[in-house]
Amino acid sequence: MNALRIHEPNRTGMIQAYNKTNPMHQKSEYKHKWGKDEVSISNEGMEMLKMGEEQEMDAARTTKIDDLKNQINNGTYHVSSEKIAEKLLAFWSRS
Repeated sequence: MNALRIHEPNRTGMIQAYNKTNPMHQKSEYKHKWGKDEVSISNEGMEMLKMGEEQEMDAARTTKIDDLKNQINNGTYHVSSEKIAEKLLAFWSRS
């Protein structure tokens, strides 16, 4: 049966060697040389963000369309004859 060695002579030597080679333990000046954190969003990320905003606008538009459909189905939708005339005049004056 193999016995576990608790007091290995090289264990402390390995830790000391690590501390000597690790720049964070050599000098305290390394701790403060790092700059500020920065965040950059890729083009794909920006496109996804825009799509999310468009979906929110689409939801509002869908709600408005559903309201108009309900008004038409219920017979409560009213269009001003003046607005119809304005649109017709604008259309015929462009032609």
